[in-house]
Amino acid sequence: MSHTRSIALGSALAAALVLSGCGADVASDADAKGAKKTTVKRCGEDVTYKVPRRAVAYEGGSADKLFSLGLTKHVHGYVMPPANPPVSESPWASEYAKVKMLGDDLLNKELVVQAKSDFVVAGWNSGFSDQRGITPKILDKLGIQSFMHTESCFNYPGFPQKVTPFNALYSDLERLGKIFQVEKKADRVVGDLKKRVAAVAAKAPKGGSPVPVFLYDSGTDKPFTAGSQVPPNDIIKTAGGRNIFDGLDERWTQVSWESVTKAEPEVVIIFDYGDKPAKEKIDFLKNSPHTKELPAVKKNNFFVLDYNEGISGPRNVDGLEKFGKYLAGLKG
Repeated sequence: MSHTRSIALGSALAAALVLSGCGADVASDADAKGAKKTTVKRCGEDVTYKVPRRAVAYEGGSADKLFSLGLTKHVHGYVMPPANPPVSESPWASEYAKVKMLGDDLLNKELVVQAKSDFVVAGWNSGFSDQRGITPKILDKLGIQSFMHTESCFNYPGFPQKVTPFNALYSDLERLGKIFQVEKKADRVVGDLKKRVAAVAAKAPKGGSPVPVFLYDSGTDKPFTAGSQVPPNDIIKTAGGRNIFDGLDERWTQVSWESVTKAEPEVVIIFDYGDKPAKEKIDFLKNSPHTKELPAVKKNNFFVLDYNEGISGPRNVDGLEKFGKYLAGLKG
């Protein structure tokens, strides 16, 4: 369901295609002569891109963004660490099947170089990392283009950018649309997502205090949870709830059990990923002295949020729609 590369290469190339009748050769000629370039922000930094041909996506959110824009032909492959649920569960499972799985561990420079990639999509600290020696600046020096999820730009050194999570998702799709020169497709995709978000917001409870919600990611001594700068915060808020840690100007962060107890959440979102099933996390909360008396736990108000519905990507809106229905059911 990918758009052909003729969309990206513009009218000059279209004319050349008529003359030559060979798309692959013309694409090479156009690249050699200097294909159209576009300047787009990478976090807070202006970066000039040429249309990528061998993109590598790290994690489901990155690949989903590319596939949702019809860019499968521009994707060489993906890297999917163990935390990610199987790609067969993705709405774009058929697109994943058309490209290569390049690795099942963390992103690294050697893998990208070996793949002869010309474009890498990942988040800051999740994919790109100073510690692991793969950053946009390092890739720049190697002549490999890169793009970071705007949501992860919050704490990107040098060029930070703070955008609410859903707006960051829209921004990424629009920016990728410009890089790949499929702006009209990006506008349609973003427009559809915005309509779906508005539909959930319209049905959300109005008046009164929003339902307090605690997202449980992991941790026994101290819980790991979602601050205000990650998609679950917007999912909770749009559906009519309130993230009990929405006052934390953070992304994913560690808090204390005491702060959870004090907030008295009425709903717990279980962030589902990796080797520990959601049921094990729920069992822990039901038995821990820190949490077994919480209103949400006593009422068995648990909602399971899939990993790819919680990290930045089009599936955020799937998670929002499901959580909106869940909250409405509680109200009923």
